Amino acid sequence: MNKRASKIGSATDAYAGRLFPSAQIETFRHIDRLFPSRTISRGTGTPVSELKARPLPLDDMTIETDQGDYDLYDYVARNRVTALLIAKDEKIALEQYEYGNTPDTRWMSMSMAKSVSTTLVGAAIHDREIGSLEDPLTKYLPTLKGGAYDGVSIRQLLQMTSGAHWDETHTDPNSERRRVLDLQLAQKPGEILKFMSGLKRVAAPGTHWNYSTGETHVVGELLHAATGEYLADYLTRKIWARLGMQSDATWWLEAPDGLEVAGSGMAATLRDYARFGHFIMNDGVIAGERILPEGWVTEAGSAREIGGQTLDYGFMWWPVRAPAGTGFEDGFSARGIFGQYMYINPARRILIVVWSARAKPLGSEVIPDNDFFNAVVKTIG
Repeated sequence: MNKRASKIGSATDAYAGRLFPSAQIETFRHIDRLFPSRTISRGTGTPVSELKARPLPLDDMTIETDQGDYDLYDYVARNRVTALLIAKDEKIALEQYEYGNTPDTRWMSMSMAKSVSTTLVGAAIHDREIGSLEDPLTKYLPTLKGGAYDGVSIRQLLQMTSGAHWDETHTDPNSERRRVLDLQLAQKPGEILKFMSGLKRVAAPGTHWNYSTGETHVVGELLHAATGEYLADYLTRKIWARLGMQSDATWWLEAPDGLEVAGSGMAATLRDYARFGHFIMNDGVIAGERILPEGWVTEAGSAREIGGQTLDYGFMWWPVRAPAGTGFEDGFSARGIFGQYMYINPARRILIVVWSARAKPLGSEVIPDNDFFNAVVKTIG
């Protein structure tokens, strides 16, 4: 094994937050070495879309938090940010790379991939490959009949309100999340869906929210069944090869030549994540052609009522509320463990992409990311 490859940590240690920073960073930017991956092609017929620069005064912004005030440099240093891009009106206001990353680096998405996967469901509905959000999953995945997902609608799956039991704790080797990672390590096709179909139901569908990476795998199975295409190929055809991306991206597979791991495992460059974010900001339209149903983006990024309570979760996108009294509109974000984000504020035409390599999957940030996003909006909005 060469010296560079030896720095790559195992998937188990990476998810548990048991890597030293140098190994973690090397792992996050070479994740295609952990599992077989499928290429998301940039295509050959579309030139790279230029992201023009228009620097804006961000150096002196104040990030107001419950713990005190911080600045941009605090955010990057204390939250172990490895790259940051801020755009206003689709022009780059700030682009910064740290820890050896460059504009050509492809970085781990973590659960930002969930938001990409649900976006593909919107495309499949617009293409009439999927009939409706109210369709039962079993219409497309009959193998789920008789289990916890029997009677669950596509809408309830996208909202993670299926009622199926799930423990997402990344650091607990006995959690369902880690058991699915073990199945991914085993690289046997179909085993993750079989595991999901055997989960117990603990609540009526639509009444209780429970964050579940496993449910995103069901999203991937749904898309494959409905479109007849693998997720990377469908993403390539519908979006990636048409947006002027600078590079191919990659997406983990559950087994060689098998299905993508829809809840994680995408890797792309910082600017290509930004181009995807601008596609979402532009309501799912490319060169005048609608790819997503009208109104999809708004619903996907909005809070909703579940079980009599307001839930800040859309179709695997997270609403980001503007501080009260500011007069600013809410945004929403795709987010992944260890500090990966795409923040989108369509009303203010602001996009932020963050890569990080934080110590643990959750809770290692010093400065709350939503406070940072709102500070950016307040400064340049």
